[in-house]
Amino acid sequence: MVNIGNDWDEKLAGEFDKPYYTELRKFLVSEYKTKTIYPGMYDIFNALKAAPYSEAKVVILGQDPYHEPGEAHGLCFSVQKGIKIPPSLRNIYKELTDDEGCIPGGGRFTVPDHGCLTEWAQQGVVLLNAVLTVRAHAANSHKGKGWENFTDRVVELLNEHETPLVFILWGANARAKKALITNRRHLILEGAHPSPLSTHNGFFGGRYFSKANAFLESNGISPIDWQIH
Repeated sequence: MVNIGNDWDEKLAGEFDKPYYTELRKFLVSEYKTKTIYPGMYDIFNALKAAPYSEAKVVILGQDPYHEPGEAHGLCFSVQKGIKIPPSLRNIYKELTDDEGCIPGGGRFTVPDHGCLTEWAQQGVVLLNAVLTVRAHAANSHKGKGWENFTDRVVELLNEHETPLVFILWGANARAKKALITNRRHLILEGAHPSPLSTHNGFFGGRYFSKANAFLESNGISPIDWQIH
């Protein structure tokens, strides 16, 4: 039985007993026994553990975890301190640097020397991948195994959130979930994936972070301090 350890447990009650998840669990047990899988099995649900449902303000949707050693730890686009900052996150930092107004109270974003985004999660940013596990060195290798059903349900629950949320959808995998966000109280911000392969298709210049904060403040919700320390 999966235990998140906060109000997500109540929201997701019964989800882990559904047939699709039973099959997914069998697949994952085999994969973790026979192959190198990221993140570690105890880090799979860190996006939900770090950001309780009731405290959610912003949802950032990614594709699947980083697939090189030591990188993935359950938060999309984030790596542990001491790990080289991946290209996608470097591009996110570049967009933050160019996004005036993303730091509450003024000031400009300063690029940190690490890529751990836990500070965002602790402020109510749900850093969720569409697929929560991956084989080493093989992007999208766990696509179509059942995770999409689970993360669809997470997005549906977030769509029901009583207070307005900001959904940031980067790339095709994330934008595929847009149809699940039907409540007009929420703000949807879209862009290309921050990967160097796709940023030229419309990632830079989106001002996602300042727009998110402006929306939160307009609804009487405290903004996110996007500065990573």
